[in-house]
Amino acid sequence: MKLDPVSLRLFIAVMEENAIARAAAREHIAPSAASRRLAELEDVLHVELFTRSNRGTEPTAAAYALLNLARGLLNDLDGIAAQMRDYGVGLRGHVRVVANISAITQFLPGDLQRFLARHPQVDVRLQEQISTAIARSVAENAADVGLLNDGHYGERVTLLPYRRDELVLVVPAGHALARRRSVQFAEALAYDFVGAHPGSAINNRLTQAAGQVGMPLRLRIQVTGYDAMCLMVASGLGVGVLPRGSAQLYRGTLAIRAVTLVEPWAERRLMLCVRAYESLSNVARLLVDHLRQPGTSDGAAT
Repeated sequence: MKLDPVSLRLFIAVMEENAIARAAAREHIAPSAASRRLAELEDVLHVELFTRSNRGTEPTAAAYALLNLARGLLNDLDGIAAQMRDYGVGLRGHVRVVANISAITQFLPGDLQRFLARHPQVDVRLQEQISTAIARSVAENAADVGLLNDGHYGERVTLLPYRRDELVLVVPAGHALARRRSVQFAEALAYDFVGAHPGSAINNRLTQAAGQVGMPLRLRIQVTGYDAMCLMVASGLGVGVLPRGSAQLYRGTLAIRAVTLVEPWAERRLMLCVRAYESLSNVARLLVDHLRQPGTSDGAAT
């Protein structure tokens, strides 16, 4: 057996699904055939990719190294095929995008709608992740383009300006702060908070800001989405912090109020994240250029 794309796609599926049976179903192959292909792949590479026991299979260090190489190789093969098709039928292909919830709930729907209206043969595959995971996905070639909060994510990725947003305090309609036009964060720390999920950029920012003023951040509940956060706030279970554009989605249907936070960190930048602009495929570069058009992005490249 020679190294082939089918075996590499199966290997990636096993790593992502954490089970041979689920990976086999995803790749439309019998589990026995999948196990045989993995064993043959190990023989060809002369390395053990999985340790096997009665508890299942566990990836080795070599498997994690191969995962990045295989993703890059298959993405290059897809790019070659897509670019060759471009000559005959016009621009087409796919772009793997990962974005945080702030970009998804505020700006990305409209931007993608306009892009796909112009390029209907391009397939954009979008997945939500937190900013740290987005940078890792792009660096490891699991995604072509990321949209995340500005920050330091290492030298393996390049950040380009996308949009600005503003964090606001969301409170129940009858809350003591609901009639205020603006508050300082220290005033809000007197109340319980409904927080985002662990590891999120907003949670990290709030924890840091609370530490700077020497007060505790009382996270009563943590949720995975802004809709759930607003529902919890509307029910009186705490106050929350989220982007103003995201809060506006729920103000018409829930009894909540958005109050301006008088803090320099409430003004944020959202960035585009790529490995290197020059290495993007034609369709990925087209999407990045669209997202950076005047009126969409807000500054020069960093």
